[in-house]
Amino acid sequence: MNTKTVSEAIDYRRSVRVYDPEKKLDTAVVKRCIAQASLAPNSSNMQLWEFYHVSSPELIAQLAPLCFNQNAARTAQQLVVFVVRKDLWRKRAKANLSYMDRVFGTNTPKKQQSSREKVARNYYGKLIPFTYSDFFGIWGWIKYLIVSIVGLFKPMYREVRSSDMRVVAHKTCGLAAQTFMLSMAAEGYDTCPMEGSDTKRVKKLLKIPSKAEINMIVSCGVRKPEGVYGERFRIPFEEVYHHIS
Repeated sequence: MNTKTVSEAIDYRRSVRVYDPEKKLDTAVVKRCIAQASLAPNSSNMQLWEFYHVSSPELIAQLAPLCFNQNAARTAQQLVVFVVRKDLWRKRAKANLSYMDRVFGTNTPKKQQSSREKVARNYYGKLIPFTYSDFFGIWGWIKYLIVSIVGLFKPMYREVRSSDMRVVAHKTCGLAAQTFMLSMAAEGYDTCPMEGSDTKRVKKLLKIPSKAEINMIVSCGVRKPEGVYGERFRIPFEEVYHHIS
């Protein structure tokens, strides 16, 4: 199977609803595509995601009804559940600070730190906690009021409420899911992103932490001809493209 270029993978990728049961997936290849998904761009390099790779036929059979028996779930060879872990922001910020210790060294006096190190340590040590921390939504609204007032006088980042950061985390996870689907397409494998599922029951079945949120479930397989529901339709490009010169 020849690996496709990026442009070829984008053109090849379709949301496939019916997979060929005779054509099995190489689990190692799917895992490699998930690893490539972890390289997707993400907000502040916080990597607030987890990936649950399901290859057990028995477990897929249990998950299919929780995806409302969509054909893409019923005929899937494997499933990948993309999970948002906004609740891990402290742990991931600490991981970034630990990485800086390896890059810049530890216990360097502030006077001797480079401007880059100072900015990075301040970002993960102060700005990230300010942005992500909350207390029953109250602190989020206080932060929003502060940045709204300061924003009257200069440009400000305004998405500081818990609901705002939840959107940020889901956008980040969506980028990982898209990277995964293109990586799979490059391998000649097919996928279908599914937002429709009973997320509470899926989390219980897969033992996903209660504070985590499911972004989407991506089914995987090799397409049958009838698995692609017609030619690709898109709104004319001229209607969605705005060039500001």
